[in-house]
Amino acid sequence: MSANQHAREEGGSIVHTGSLLLAKLNIFLMRVVNLGHKRPPVLPWPDISNRGRWSVSSYKFGFGAECLRDGDPETFWHSDGPQPHFITVEFPRKKISILLSYPQDDSYTPATLAVRAGTGLSDLQDVRVISLEKPDGWITFDVSAEPNEDNDGLVPVYAFVLQVIILANHMSGKDTHVRGLRILGPLEDQAYDDDPFVFESPSYKLYETIR
Repeated sequence: MSANQHAREEGGSIVHTGSLLLAKLNIFLMRVVNLGHKRPPVLPWPDISNRGRWSVSSYKFGFGAECLRDGDPETFWHSDGPQPHFITVEFPRKKISILLSYPQDDSYTPATLAVRAGTGLSDLQDVRVISLEKPDGWITFDVSAEPNEDNDGLVPVYAFVLQVIILANHMSGKDTHVRGLRILGPLEDQAYDDDPFVFESPSYKLYETIR
């Protein structure tokens, strides 16, 4: 083999290797671009998804509503039923906690509260009325007054708007003092709390329980 022929073969090998690296780089860049398109866009509005209760019309085991919120573009909700398929996001408000102090505020202290709830300001309805006797500290109460089917709790209220109304003050006072207000959501369901093995990825979720 001549020196020129050997050089050409080595050069061809270099060119071939370079072409292969370039092809792999192009594939990598395409994957990066595709993943970039799957990322949530930067928007000016706050994301309140985590404040809602999510449910779906049906799902394959291990591919439920949690896959819509895990931030992984490679996972997905997999429906498993007849059309139409739907995703429901509810914003339940379980309790209200209010801070009042009759010793400090006297006639400014609320004596009767009403809670209204609705999808907007135009359709608010009374859901609870509370009477208070010289309160001093945080008062926590359920928004709903309707018992559930099992009679072991109250039906949660699902609403986008809550309104707390001061119907009357102590000693017939006119203006009012409220020292704090918190809206408390429902407790998350914690299934399999005593299970030492936590299944997180979709592939492992397929074997999370025995069917």
